[in-house]
This record gives sequence, structure tokens and C-alpha cells, in this order.
Amino acid sequence: MNTVSELLQDKIREVAYVGPNETAHDAMQLMADKKIGVLLVEENGKMVGIISERDYPGKAKALHKPLQAVLVKEIMSSHVVHVSPDDTIEHCMELVTKNHVRHLPVLKDDKILGIISIGDLSKT
Repeated sequence: MNTVSELLQDKIREVAYVGPNETAHDAMQLMADKKIGVLLVEENGKMVGIISERDYPGKAKALHKPLQAVLVKEIMSSHVVHVSPDDTIEHCMELVTKNHVRHLPVLKDDKILGIISIGDLSKT
């Protein structure tokens, strides 16, 4: 297995989304319900960020608000590191290492094809 496209063939491609004005509590609950560690943040049909299970403990606590009062847009990462289906697994490993991220959305022509995780990459 050499490319992201090959890796995606073995994955369920369902991607979960949340809006930027939803609460962090709702986002964390959705992740728990779906047993996933990341949500893409979508507004008006466009990806505007990403939020992971690790965003709440650090970022939200710094806001000194209860989880129910924190909005996704306050703790999401708006710079989303992503890859294309033609990228190599080696390139993906470089990206997760360099950018300290655990999930990479896969985009082609601005369309989201799926998400790969560092766990997916380590299995190859």
C-alpha cells in the first residue's frame, strides 16, 4: 500500500461534521456516540476547521467556561492539514509528524473523500 487512495479503499468513508456555532459539548457527545476522535467543522458547505477529542481539555479550559458554553469555533483548528488521494503514505507520515496532528482529511477538488488517522498510517 503506497497511496492514500489505496488506504481509503479499506476504510469506511463516513465523515462526521459539526457546525462552528454548535457547542463543544455537543461536538464531544457526537464523537462519543460515533466512537470517533475527530469532526470536520463545516459552514455553508465548506470545511472551515477540524475539532478533535483533544481540543477540549487544553483549549476550552483556557477559556474558563463550562463545556456547554464553549462554541466549536472557539476551540477548533481553522488551519486544516489535508492530503489528496494521490499522496504517498510516507508524505502523510511526514505531515502528521511535522504538524503534530493525528488526523488528515482527504480532499480531491475541494470534495472530502474521507479522513485517515495516524493509526491507519501506522498499520501500513
